[in-house]
Amino acid sequence: KVSTDDPETAFCTLANREELNPEEDSIHHCLYQFTRNETLTETNKLLCDVCTQRHCGPKNNIKSEKKYVYTNAKKQMLISLVPPILTLHLKRFQHAGFNLQKVNRHIKFPEVIDLAPFCTAKCKNVAEGNTKVLYSLYGVVEHSGTMRSGHYTAYVKMRAMNNHLSDLVLRGQSQGSEMEPVKGQWFHISDTHVQSVSVSKVLSSQAYLLFYERLL
Repeated sequence: KVSTDDPETAFCTLANREELNPEEDSIHHCLYQFTRNETLTETNKLLCDVCTQRHCGPKNNIKSEKKYVYTNAKKQMLISLVPPILTLHLKRFQHAGFNLQKVNRHIKFPEVIDLAPFCTAKCKNVAEGNTKVLYSLYGVVEHSGTMRSGHYTAYVKMRAMNNHLSDLVLRGQSQGSEMEPVKGQWFHISDTHVQSVSVSKVLSSQAYLLFYERLL
């Protein structure tokens, strides 16, 4: 969706991005790169209806030989509606010539992540004045093997029911201001084998999918 907001606020976020110094090979770095401000020039110029009408006049229609006008533009992808459950899917492959090669390096991810630097300043379901949008990790999917074969396992946190999350899912309302990860025990699940593990073991895994629940 193309935003037509005031240019002064169109690229503003809930939290100051300039204070971010995301570490390479981290989820924060991935999100920062995905939501960075881009300049569209040359072959990437934007088709501008206003510029086209100004150049050719409003009476031209699609059947006429209208010369469309393309202009330089700025583009930024930001979150406009934050979800109760945040799912992050890491791209774990890269092109190697004509083949696909799996990316095995570790990508750091936190127990609690703040989406505010990646949200538009007018995020629809964030209360006015809030500068934090916090999520707590509760599930990780890991893949071992190659692009041709392998095995999926999961890390899942067993915890008490989150009433705050229920309010978000059922009524879209945010109550409370939890700042810490939801307490619970982590388990590693591989087929029928289930084993309790430490949070450090979870955070050292090569995540393929990450599941977070909203705290604030």
